[in-house]
Amino acid sequence: MRIHFIAIGGSAMHNLAIALHKKGYQITGSDDEIFEPSKSRLNQYGLLPEKDGWNPDQLSPDIDAIILGMHAHPDNPELQRAKELGIKIYSYPEYLYEQTKDKTRVVIGGSHGKTSITSMVMHVLKTSQIDFDYMVGANLDGFDTMVSLKEDTKIAVFEGDEYLSSPIDRRPKFHLYHPHVALLSGIAWDHINVFPTFDNYVEQFREFAKQIEPNGSLIYFEGDENLQAIAAQARPDITLYPYKEHPSIIDDGVSYLSYGERQIRLQVFGKHNVQNIAGAQLICSKIGISDEQFYRAMVSFKGAARRLEILSENKHCTVYYDFAHSPSKLKATTSAVKQQFNDRKLVAVMELHTYSSLKKEFLPHYKGCMQEADEALVFFNPKTIEHKRLTPISEQEVFDAFAQEGLHVYTDPELLFAELRAKQWDQTNLLIMTSGNFSGQDLKTFAKEITGNPVQFKRKDNWLQHPDGMMS
Repeated sequence: MRIHFIAIGGSAMHNLAIALHKKGYQITGSDDEIFEPSKSRLNQYGLLPEKDGWNPDQLSPDIDAIILGMHAHPDNPELQRAKELGIKIYSYPEYLYEQTKDKTRVVIGGSHGKTSITSMVMHVLKTSQIDFDYMVGANLDGFDTMVSLKEDTKIAVFEGDEYLSSPIDRRPKFHLYHPHVALLSGIAWDHINVFPTFDNYVEQFREFAKQIEPNGSLIYFEGDENLQAIAAQARPDITLYPYKEHPSIIDDGVSYLSYGERQIRLQVFGKHNVQNIAGAQLICSKIGISDEQFYRAMVSFKGAARRLEILSENKHCTVYYDFAHSPSKLKATTSAVKQQFNDRKLVAVMELHTYSSLKKEFLPHYKGCMQEADEALVFFNPKTIEHKRLTPISEQEVFDAFAQEGLHVYTDPELLFAELRAKQWDQTNLLIMTSGNFSGQDLKTFAKEITGNPVQFKRKDNWLQHPDGMMS
């Protein structure tokens, strides 16, 4: 098979290109600009285009398929040439389905938690020595790529993103996977540039449930009223599996799952994560994983990259980084860190960076989302707003929207981080939340500065436990 990628440098696109290359396909691609880490990874596999830009002359009738990335525009010259030649054009979710249409497909969707639940299921399958296809939106320990497709696997596990499939296919990606086992973790309005009303956004999840294969399963978080309504409208042939937070305890800053009379030590924490674990367990049960296999694997699960990742720590301070940017994610992440270390002060700092978060009409949704932090700071860059062609917002408007006493709002990243450096960090944790980088700040170096620690501090295990992590 000869496959050409238009906009090969995208996060999902370059991973799919590498996966198909490993499968033995002949891969070519193009892009107007390719950034790291995509550039180095494509070069490693000999897939990096010789030069930037679009070259319709490289397309010929012997190409079997075009995979079109979201970064390309509808008037892309290579896309126009492919249409002239009559070459079949796919979005990457369409092609993932094409590759796995004879396999059992597991798709995890939701406004929050989908990457974590997907990575949990993948970790359990890998630990249980079961090979499978996958697509996940983060780098995970033990997995070289974010996409894998093989000939002899029977299960495919996909993170189900609700964003658009391609410039010429306005359907949400997760509408194209047609799962046998589907999970929805929760709904909180996002991507308002595409889904202008909350009802319109919810409708995408309702449609996702309609795309479940006949006699399939829908696993959903029962605490979400919108998911309850979607489940109530599910087809009669769909089996429903509601879930809630897994029983757990916190001791000395460590979370344990309660499993019968045993306590299973976790390397992740937070109410949202023990909810995610409950959903992941139901998925694993549906695809033949025993409870014993599941819990044994969860002992070694470290979480997905950029999800409550420890940047640096010492005995009195831990600096966490999280990809959180939407109101629901900020609230869940802030609450998780505060509850895990209720004897420490919590300073939470977040960056308004996405299109939705910087839109004036959306700001009121952030009300009270960092209320559990002892001190909350918000940063935004007016130049980012200008670049996204949005209506300007003021520091006062942000302050009013968050509606939190003592909130500090910054537009100068140097001032923000200078004031953070000047704080006392004894018995205080720092939580940094952003999908950006605070206008170029080196977050890892900064974290090591305030902990006075050039290498990551390792906590001592104060619990006597069996080697597999399960306590009697």
